[in-house]
Amino acid sequence: MPSRILTVDDSKTVRIIVRKAFRAFDCEIIEAANGVEGLAAAAASRPDLIILDITMPVMDGVEMLMKLKADPALKPIPVMMLTAEGGREHVLKIAKLGIRDYIVKPFKEDTLVEKVGRIIPLKQTSEIQAKPRSIVDPADILVVDDKPAIVSQIRDGLKHTKWTIHSAVSQAEALEYCAKQTPDLMIVSLSLPDDSAFALYRSVRNNPKSKGTPFFGLTVKTETAMQHAAQQVGITAVITKPIDLIELESKMAKALNLDTSLRYFEIQGDSIIMRLPEACLPAVLTDVGHYMKAKLPEAVDGGINQAIIDVHLLTGVDMGIIRLLMQTTQTCRELGMNYAMVGNPRLTEACREFEDTKEWTFCETTDAAREHLARVAAAAGSRAGFQLA
Repeated sequence: MPSRILTVDDSKTVRIIVRKAFRAFDCEIIEAANGVEGLAAAAASRPDLIILDITMPVMDGVEMLMKLKADPALKPIPVMMLTAEGGREHVLKIAKLGIRDYIVKPFKEDTLVEKVGRIIPLKQTSEIQAKPRSIVDPADILVVDDKPAIVSQIRDGLKHTKWTIHSAVSQAEALEYCAKQTPDLMIVSLSLPDDSAFALYRSVRNNPKSKGTPFFGLTVKTETAMQHAAQQVGITAVITKPIDLIELESKMAKALNLDTSLRYFEIQGDSIIMRLPEACLPAVLTDVGHYMKAKLPEAVDGGINQAIIDVHLLTGVDMGIIRLLMQTTQTCRELGMNYAMVGNPRLTEACREFEDTKEWTFCETTDAAREHLARVAAAAGSRAGFQLA
């Protein structure tokens, strides 16, 4: 939902400047030329913020502010006052009536946007449209570290994704990058000189364009004080060195709120295929289990009645994997789906060590699984024909 801003000023030029300043943001700008119109507009639209000029005909900004604060329904709306250079002291005197900030005319658009962004959330329209939605979408990641080896490690570890890794070696270089474009996520070394990582974090959070950008701190595992400080200021996540790249990718996907189901589920012809990766960490199993509960019913609803559970990359099983596979096969049975599992000889041997899995059989390939399912379907059809006869 767009942020709603009411600008109350008798100068049409100022109102145009305000509208222009927020053109790139998901905002609705409402205009009024004096305090009387402003009160009516505030009551009708209930804006998220009022930008209020002091000197106006009919009813000035001070009187309108007093009436706003006297109305219980309008009192909570934050107000930013506009004043001429000579009126600054006047604004400070009326600040006790309840204003969130003020800005002196003439003002720059960037200054107005920055001040407003501290009061209400601002989302750039272009970012809303371009924001990555799934794990297969492109994304721009900025890594800020003065150690090239770390940047290379992250770039190599994520090269299987469509994420582009950009790099900067200092706070100044990172801010220069952010001035040109807002990254989807930042990974910043907390050991940059002079606490500049924390200064960079404050700059990012104070800028409306990057206010919501996930910000990861990077530090060595033994720097517990640094990790605590990062958590205290609100850094999105702390990644410790040596970097677990699987964990890093998982945390990045979660911070970006990406749909990761395409990693594990795919529709091929008349089958839905569920694939488990070689590294089945607990977070992966949770992820797959969450999506499985929705993806299998969606497949059935779309006319697909068979599933292939591909676990051939696994070299062994544990109780977490077994539990997930049992839930999956049980869900298939409840939905009336035929299913087959694809595995390998080592996996077959591992499953024989568990009571619940010792009878499991695996096809060698997905093609073999399809052939098996075709035979099952044909046999079911024959039985149905025999019963009808």
